[in-house]
Amino acid sequence: MSVSVVRVLLPAHLKTLAGVSGEVGIDVEGVVSAASIVGALEKSYPALRGTIRNPVTEQRRPFVRFFVAGEDISHQPLNEPLPANITLGAEPFIIIGAMAGG
Repeated sequence: MSVSVVRVLLPAHLKTLAGVSGEVGIDVEGVVSAASIVGALEKSYPALRGTIRNPVTEQRRPFVRFFVAGEDISHQPLNEPLPANITLGAEPFIIIGAMAGG
């Protein structure tokens, strides 16, 4: 099974929980998708479990957004393969905590 090193940018509060600063490099086995990236993040940084996706349904939390090459992919299927620029590490997979309110 192939392993890709994916670059991930986390919002500040998730960096604090994970105990990291800056960009994170994550080993992702098999098909690189939002689901496999989040799964690898949760495996490497257990404090992130339940913060990005619901631990029961494994669906993205409502106020979390995923971006690839400047495009919001938050509403695409989580298991959809991501483009080669993510798989090859040319661009980061970006996780953003959305804000709401008035």
